[in-house]
Amino acid sequence: MTAPLREARIRLDALASNLETVRGIVAPARVLAVVKADAYGHGALRVARTAVEAGADWLGVADLGEALALREAGIRAPLLAWLHAAEPDFTAAVEAGVDVGVSTRAQLEAAAAAGASVHLKLDTGLSRNGFAPAESDEVFARAAELERAGRLRVRGLMSHLSGTSPADDDAQRAAFADAVARAEAAGLRPELRHIAASLAALTVPEARFDMVRVGIALYGLSPDPSVDPAALGLRPVMRLVSEVAAVRRVPAGTGVSYGYVHRTPGETTLALVPLGYADGIPRASSDVLRVRIGDRVHRQVGRIAMDQFVVDVGDAEVSPGDPVVLWGDPADGDPGADELADASGTIGYELVTRVGPRVTRVVS
Repeated sequence: MTAPLREARIRLDALASNLETVRGIVAPARVLAVVKADAYGHGALRVARTAVEAGADWLGVADLGEALALREAGIRAPLLAWLHAAEPDFTAAVEAGVDVGVSTRAQLEAAAAAGASVHLKLDTGLSRNGFAPAESDEVFARAAELERAGRLRVRGLMSHLSGTSPADDDAQRAAFADAVARAEAAGLRPELRHIAASLAALTVPEARFDMVRVGIALYGLSPDPSVDPAALGLRPVMRLVSEVAAVRRVPAGTGVSYGYVHRTPGETTLALVPLGYADGIPRASSDVLRVRIGDRVHRQVGRIAMDQFVVDVGDAEVSPGDPVVLWGDPADGDPGADELADASGTIGYELVTRVGPRVTRVVS
């Protein structure tokens, strides 16, 4: 091998175990496994296959392109895509048997033109997309009219919680329940009602309705600082690894990396690791990142560069080629992605999703 070792090792057994754990927590609600954004950086196709084999009832993606890629690869499970252009053409969705979430009247009419199966998305307070409360009764009436005419099928009603506070989420949940009642009064009989993502799925039984959409919990990371995934039996699926590329002994006062934001306080050994912000390691985690080399965790020092960073290993015996773990399962002694995310002012979602294309995904 001439290129440096950069691998995201994906543990599909952990993924399957996490799904089984979630299913046990949320039953009898069905589970939609979210595999958007290349399954949060874990590999959409392998994750989709594993999730379906482990009992996922549905798969969810952001856009139709992601959905069609799964269909072309042979995935036949029920599939929902919910983020579209202002005036979409849903013909391909219908041909591939993909349900679409619709958030605007233009999208509703496009769905009717194609004969799509839809989930009406309702804005209950997140203020992103979805039908506003003031227009929802007219939308329900129009959707019921289109369904009676055989032009589309309203399979679901959906919304999304903000996760701001229990009180805010409870208000959104109540608004959703009220909207469901009004939709039924208009003549709609949706098979699926869903508002809960990972946080509410795990912690708010009243928000589970008919189905929950589980993303980050499926990958073994926390949806919120209040939730300890390990305590629920969830295990990290991704282990990000590299190797030591070079080692040098330096005297006290040696400047490290760009800008010399770090100078060694004493004589020490520096180890070079060939990963950087081009590979998804946040530059903002400079001097915060901790990595495991052998059986010890060491501090990264100086600015993280595009392709590499430096670790101060003190007097430890470290050699080129020694394995380096950036994050994995804390139960195995590895640093955790959630821990790094918190120290870097971000979230675990971002860390695993932004792992770059130079990093090879390997099933382990």
